[in-house]
Amino acid sequence: MSFHGVRVVDLTRVISGPFCSALLADLGADVIKVEPLGQGDPVRAQGVMVGEMSSYFANYNRNKRSIALDLYAPEGKEILADLLVGADVLVENFRPDVLGKMGFPAERLKQINPALIHCNINGFGANGPYAERPAFDLIVQAMSGFMSCNGTADEPPMRSGVPIADLVCGLYAALGVAAALHGRAPQSGGASVQVSMLASLMSMLSFHATNYLNSGEVAPRTGNDHAIVCPYGLFATADGEIAIAPSNDAIYAKLVKALDLEERLAAPAFATNASRIARRGEVNAIIEARTKTASSAHWIDVLNRAGVPCGPVYGVGQAFDDPQVRSQKIAAQTEFAGRPIGVLASPILLDGLKSAPRLPPPGLGEHTETVLREIGCDDGRLAELRAKGVI
Repeated sequence: MSFHGVRVVDLTRVISGPFCSALLADLGADVIKVEPLGQGDPVRAQGVMVGEMSSYFANYNRNKRSIALDLYAPEGKEILADLLVGADVLVENFRPDVLGKMGFPAERLKQINPALIHCNINGFGANGPYAERPAFDLIVQAMSGFMSCNGTADEPPMRSGVPIADLVCGLYAALGVAAALHGRAPQSGGASVQVSMLASLMSMLSFHATNYLNSGEVAPRTGNDHAIVCPYGLFATADGEIAIAPSNDAIYAKLVKALDLEERLAAPAFATNASRIARRGEVNAIIEARTKTASSAHWIDVLNRAGVPCGPVYGVGQAFDDPQVRSQKIAAQTEFAGRPIGVLASPILLDGLKSAPRLPPPGLGEHTETVLREIGCDDGRLAELRAKGVI
């Protein structure tokens, strides 16, 4: 199964929307990215540059074609309408009222293409008191409660180091589009998919949300320790740190045995998870005194052989150099203007196969002429549009 034969018109920019359409493109969809004349997607100017191409932009816009279009001009709006006639999906991440103000309210989209799936990605939802507010990842992390879960109790809340609100929202949007495509029967009407960054990130609050919703209690920030499991976190070794995650009593017993700490940590005072949480500092200190006696490599081997989840604490570079990561081909390569650009591969395997980038990231407006010819523009029409500054 794939999205070969599915055409997506992509009006998105920055991260949440481009990530959504990149996921669809990775699975075979023909994604036409419509960008403003002159500047294009703002991410084109961010991150490490490889020649004239932003590697940050490349990661979220590989496998797409780009047209540069003045959507404020009447002729630009006509071209967008013509593109939508032959499209399966429209993805945009404007605030909820913007597309309507551009002349494309829901009623007109249905007139243009009754079978169109319209996906709107927004910050706070299509209604409510904050619907018109601009949203960025940092603001959503702060307002969702997500940031309050990160860091330690004696420090301020901590943002995630990656734009997690953008990425989770883009992932949900792609899933919503996939569901709409799956459910669409021939000759049927289209569908509306709406996903907000706020709702998406709050869906990731996990036990923090369910604890509050069912008890009114808010778990404290516990840094690298787990708020409802003990022991669970990072522990110093003779040459660094390791992550250890004994998530239940059975694995805790394996940990105690593997560390040869049965005399100290198998005592009744540590028999339950609740009792260990109450004495977390003592439990962690006993374990760390033991792990400091040998290297990280030693304990990673010993604990994994004992059935205790344990791993190294890597930097990004170390993670990409790990043999398991290399075996899974998590890094991929595309190119622009003959220069290689490293990107992240799709993590999805279909029938055991992982899709490699089919198309390099597009230059701004690189495919304008090709795409417009596909929707019926001849040489004369293209020349007229150029003369008017529409393309």
